[in-house]
Amino acid sequence: MLRAHVTELSYNDEELTRLTFPRETLRVTRGIGSGLSRREEHAPHVVWAVGDRGPNLGLQLAIERYGLENLSVHADKPGAKLMPCPGIGPAIVELHVSRHHVTAQRTILLSDVAGRPLSGLPPAGTPARNVEPALGVDGSVHPSDPAGADTEGLAAAPDGSFWIGDEYGPSLLHIGPGGSVRARWVPAGTEAVFAGANYPVAGALPALAARRRLNRGIEGMSLSTDGRRLHLAFQSPLAHPDDSVGRRARHVRLWTLETSSGALLSEHLYPLDRPGSFRRDCDRGNVDRGDVKLGDMAALAADSLLVLERVSATTKLYLVTLDPERSLGAHWRDPETRPTIEQLSADDALALPVIDKWLVFSTDDHPEIVADLEGLALLDERTILLVNDNDFGIEGVATRFWRVELAEPLNGSDASLHQ
Repeated sequence: MLRAHVTELSYNDEELTRLTFPRETLRVTRGIGSGLSRREEHAPHVVWAVGDRGPNLGLQLAIERYGLENLSVHADKPGAKLMPCPGIGPAIVELHVSRHHVTAQRTILLSDVAGRPLSGLPPAGTPARNVEPALGVDGSVHPSDPAGADTEGLAAAPDGSFWIGDEYGPSLLHIGPGGSVRARWVPAGTEAVFAGANYPVAGALPALAARRRLNRGIEGMSLSTDGRRLHLAFQSPLAHPDDSVGRRARHVRLWTLETSSGALLSEHLYPLDRPGSFRRDCDRGNVDRGDVKLGDMAALAADSLLVLERVSATTKLYLVTLDPERSLGAHWRDPETRPTIEQLSADDALALPVIDKWLVFSTDDHPEIVADLEGLALLDERTILLVNDNDFGIEGVATRFWRVELAEPLNGSDASLHQ
C-alpha cells in the first residue's frame, strides 16, 4: 500500500426542492456521487459526475423519520422505495476541480430523442429480473417507465459522448454530448421490457446480465484511452441461479465490451475481500459477504484498472490487471451452465483463474474520510479524486470530495503494492 496525503475539497450542493412531511422537511439536493470520469485529452481539473435515478427513500426511513405512516402497507414488498420527486431524474454534471474547491459548471439532463428528460422510475419487472416498487408520497405505486434508468457508473468518451451503467436492466446507455440517449443496450431477451422508450434499444448484452441482484447492477465503468473498449463491473456477484447464492458468493464479474457493437471481448473474476477486513464497518456491527461490493473504476493503461471496493464506512482502492491468460471461457456466461461461477464461489469451491489485485489505499487508515464513497477519478498518475454519494440529501448528508495524493505514481505492474 502506498503512503498518501488526503485533502478535503469544499463543495456546495445544489438545492432542488423542499418537501414538507408530517415530522420533518426533506431538503432535496442534486446527487452527483454515483460515478466520476475524465477524458485524457482534457485538463486534469475537468471531471464529469453522474447521480443515480433521483431522490428515493427506504420505507423504514420514510415512515420513522418523515412520518409517512401510510407507506406501512408496502413494508413487505422487497426493495420498495419512496420516490417523492419522480420529475427529478438522471443527470450528468461537469465539475471544475481546483486546489481547494470543486465547482459545478453545468448540468446535462438525460433525455430521449425528442428532448424529454428521462425519469428514474423503473421499467417493468419480469420473473427473471425483479425491480424495486417505486411509491408516491400518497402510497400509490408509480407506473413503470420503459425509458427510466437508475444511473450509476460513468465513462466519458473521447468523442464527447458518455457511457452510463444502469442498475435496472441492467443496461448501458450511450449518451450524446447534449444528454440525448443514442442507444440503450440491455440483456438479450429483455428488449420487450423497454418497448415504448423513445430511443433505440438493443439486446446487445449477454442474457446472463439479467441475473443481477436487485439494486446491484452495473456499477463501475471505464473506457480504454482510444474509446474502443469499455470495462464494466457488476456491483456484486450475480444472483445466479438465485439470490441466496449471490449473497454468499465473493467473486464479481468484470466484462470488457467492444463499444462499436457491444460484443463481449473478455470476462475476468474479481475476488472480493473477506468481510472481516473492513474494519470501520465491523466496528459498527456484523458484516457478511453480501455487504461487500464494487463501486467505481478508472483505467490507468491498456488493461490496468483502479477499482473501488467497499462496504460503507471502509473503502479500499485496488490496482488490478486484466491478464488475457486469466480470461474465462465463453461457456461461463451461458445461463444454462451448471454449476455456476457464483455457486462455486459461494461454496468456496472455485477453481478458476481470478485476477490479482494490489491494495493502493484504504480509508481505514484515514478516518477523516466519511462513508459511502462511490465515485472515483484519476486526476493524474498519482492523484485520485473521491466523492461520496449524498443520496440527494434525503438523510441530510452533504456531497464531499477528497483529493488523495500518493507518494508514488501508480503503475499497473507494481507488485510492491501487494501485501
